[in-house]
Amino acid sequence: MYSYTRAESRERGRLFRKGFRQALADNVDPQLRQRIDRIDKVAAERGERELNALYDVRGNDRQAVAQAKAAVRTASREEKAAARQALRNAEQQLKRSERAVNKAEQQ
Repeated sequence: MYSYTRAESRERGRLFRKGFRQALADNVDPQLRQRIDRIDKVAAERGERELNALYDVRGNDRQAVAQAKAAVRTASREEKAAARQALRNAEQQLKRSERAVNKAEQQ
């Protein structure tokens, strides 16, 4: 997964257009490709860190759902409604984190 900053996206696009124009003239500067590769490498490292952070969040949310289910099963009659609501909230948060992970993996 790549995670470009806005400045990196602009710079990469500018370098690509410059390289395209040079390619049309059969005079491509090899430093352009190196600069684009450097930007890609930094973006890939940042994307990997962000994806690992999303995996951690998803794991924590899965643990929270498991704890909420255990709380529902062990709750007294008076506490069951609150425990069910906590379970629903934990499941909704898990859905959001899974959606974020899936979206990041597809990029």
